[in-house]
Amino acid sequence: MMDILRRLALEAGAEIMRFYQSDDIGLRLKDDQSPLTAADEAADRLISDGLRKAFPDIALVTEEQADTHSLHHERFFIIDPLDGTKEFVQKRGDFTVNIALVEAGRPVAGVVYAPARNRLFMTSDEGGAVEEFGALSPDVPGQMVPLKLHQPDTSGLIVVASKSHRDAATDDYIAHYAVADFRAAGSSLKFCLLAAGEADLYPRLGRTMEWDTAAGHAVLAAAGGIVLDAHTLAPLAYGKPGYENPFFIAHVPGVTPTKV
Repeated sequence: MMDILRRLALEAGAEIMRFYQSDDIGLRLKDDQSPLTAADEAADRLISDGLRKAFPDIALVTEEQADTHSLHHERFFIIDPLDGTKEFVQKRGDFTVNIALVEAGRPVAGVVYAPARNRLFMTSDEGGAVEEFGALSPDVPGQMVPLKLHQPDTSGLIVVASKSHRDAATDDYIAHYAVADFRAAGSSLKFCLLAAGEADLYPRLGRTMEWDTAAGHAVLAAAGGIVLDAHTLAPLAYGKPGYENPFFIAHVPGVTPTKV
């Protein structure tokens, strides 16, 4: 399965970059006033068609197909074909392709590909999570390096926050911790920075959907990280009505999260 998810993510990323390098990205607004581009739609078609062909018995939920949002399943793929559309539109590079498999409320497999950053993170069939280095060819896998979490220094944590959505509430929450450094990143890359040992804490006190988080959550969890509901500190679950997330806190072991 991971070979197929990897290939679809890379092929979708190549399609996205074709639009990214073009003068016409086909930008318009959805009903909720969030941006949608031709790249979102092209990547969604590629991934959805590939998953349905390869795994016809596994349900599919995708951001760009509203008819999938009212269905609820114990086992399903969930995709965001272009997470970070604002980053894409503003040519800032921190956008990702996200494909995840959810089983019994948990994201158990996932791929996060940042085509403009040439970074690919994924869970492995053997357990754990890896980052791939090399040409990132759909047909020829490169070097797979196991991800290793950072050992946090509680006297000064490394905190990652959103480039596009950081606000006063997030800053107030972060103020509960001793912070040595901040990292800014867009889209699901924030989960991957924790998984890769580049940060310790990622609080998100804003609206997100399950397709925004599932793949990054899967990678971080496979590396040994933790994602919690910020109100209850219970594990963040998937398959919720409407696929909307509560506020959440992602962290590495050794960080003691506080409730919002």
